[in-house]
Amino acid sequence: MGFSILAPMNESESTSDRNALDLARQVLTIEARAIEAMIDRLDDKFTGALRLILHCTGRVVVSGMGKSGHIARKIASTMASTGTPAFFVHPGEASHGDLGMITPGDVLIALSNSGESPELLTIVPIIKRKGAKLIAMTGNPRSTLAREADIHLDASVAQEACPLGLAPTASTTAALALGDALAIALLDAHGFGAEDFALSHPGGALGRRLLVHISDLMHGGDALPRVPETALLTEALLEMSRKGLGMTAVVDNTERLIGLFTDGDLRRVLDKTLDIRTAKIAEVMTRNPRTISPNRLAAEAVQIMEQYKINGLLVVDAESRLVGALNMHDLLRAGVV
Repeated sequence: MGFSILAPMNESESTSDRNALDLARQVLTIEARAIEAMIDRLDDKFTGALRLILHCTGRVVVSGMGKSGHIARKIASTMASTGTPAFFVHPGEASHGDLGMITPGDVLIALSNSGESPELLTIVPIIKRKGAKLIAMTGNPRSTLAREADIHLDASVAQEACPLGLAPTASTTAALALGDALAIALLDAHGFGAEDFALSHPGGALGRRLLVHISDLMHGGDALPRVPETALLTEALLEMSRKGLGMTAVVDNTERLIGLFTDGDLRRVLDKTLDIRTAKIAEVMTRNPRTISPNRLAAEAVQIMEQYKINGLLVVDAESRLVGALNMHDLLRAGVV
């Protein structure tokens, strides 16, 4: 016999679900408060860590054991993708040869909630001897790792979200958030922009959104809908039908853009007492339409279309000469939207 997932729950199941939701909300509340508490604790040690990384001649090495190691990997990955060369080193492997990856110009960020992880403490003297700098991120400012660090960042929490107080939960969330804060502060200090980000993320939708330029997508040449300013409205409508972009540009005899006529303009014209057969396009076109240059990112075209609630854009060069056109369908096909 089958059963339905929509079948009514019995009383014990209903109580169990309520208890699970209450516990989940408690976990989220504890972790949110842990992050909020760090906001007030941020001080010149954070800016000192920022300067230490900005002035280092090498790379940022991030390390940690267990759950802290997973957080350390994520922090290193975030930094690497936002303009700060960084990589993760496992502290256990570091004692067996991987310390050779760390150079005197590097900065090591060591994560340990207790600040007493033996695998990290083992490599601290070697780090110091090499001349690399040490930033410790711990939950115990009086720990050995905190005392030996050049700069200590306090990631302590009032309690773990685990009911047993054992599994790293709030502490790892706090460390992750503090690492993100440091990475984004570094991004800003480096002047790291969208195109820089795209160079580190060329694959998938993110790469398409950030790397594709207007010139890669626009319709040009014979596929570009355009009519002279002396054209009749009927001629403009024929041009729109032939080119299939739902619009046509209106240009002067030097190909400079002077106006735009769209499907929306046509609907508005039909509401007027106007003879379509004799009307000139210059009488009904939209003057000074929104435009974009061919070297701009396609993502910027999306922003303009959404802001002004339009479905297409004309592309012009520095002298306002028409060079192309594109619409929202082109952006959708390219995966930019």
